[in-house]
Amino acid sequence: MVVQPICEPVRLPLGINALVTRVTASASAPPPARLLHFHDVAEIVLFGETRGHFECDTLSFPITPGCAVFAPTMRYHDFHFEAGPKNWTLIQVDPYVLTRVTSVPVPAGPFCVNPDKAMKARLAVLADWLSDVATSNPADPLIDQIVGLIMHALCQIPQVRAEAMPGRATQLARFMPILERLRADPGNPVPLREAAAISHLSPAYFSRRFAAVFGCGYSDYVTAFRLHIASRWIATTNLQLSEIAYASGFSSPSHFSARFRERFGMTAREYRDRLKYPA
Repeated sequence: MVVQPICEPVRLPLGINALVTRVTASASAPPPARLLHFHDVAEIVLFGETRGHFECDTLSFPITPGCAVFAPTMRYHDFHFEAGPKNWTLIQVDPYVLTRVTSVPVPAGPFCVNPDKAMKARLAVLADWLSDVATSNPADPLIDQIVGLIMHALCQIPQVRAEAMPGRATQLARFMPILERLRADPGNPVPLREAAAISHLSPAYFSRRFAAVFGCGYSDYVTAFRLHIASRWIATTNLQLSEIAYASGFSSPSHFSARFRERFGMTAREYRDRLKYPA
């Protein structure tokens, strides 16, 4: 079976660190489309009356009423819903916020937890508070603190055991060493021919399989990931833009600037200025 290719382009608006969306569907409503996807943001989902499965990379977690799940940034995930009523609160977060404001280590991988009644009530209060603040002032620094409280609470709850998905593993396992190297050192991506050799595939077949699984070519994925990392360095460090250009693997600041404008619709300097002075 070929995985439906998709790279969901979720990006938070400039200067906004979290978005809150509430979803409610009746029992007769068709379930949301199944979609293997990834995006820049991290996701926290607080489920109400909902059943199904949350799949992330090669793991599958049961979704039961009242559970909560966490999908880290840039991890491939999907939600499979059973028939019946569905409601949840989706919190999309800049992943760098989690490392700044959470007083406990945030797990690197996905997880699912089943809070007890008291904790569910606390999480509901925090989610309502976050939604109110984000609606009234999306740039309020209080948002970061509330997200930190939610994440801190989730990390205190024992995690639900996941099941391995051998089928997913065979589809992604070939590419994971290459993607992990890219995450560890975005300035030195593996050339296509070497990536194919690591995957034990010919370059032509590697390119076809990568595009079939991820929905874009290998070089396009590498470029998008490096620009994602660069945008975060711009937002969270005082590095010169030329330093960021070279550190993220671009041959020159001008090349970096051109590709950055293509992806974000503005220059890297405009991006940094708008973070300092939101429009």
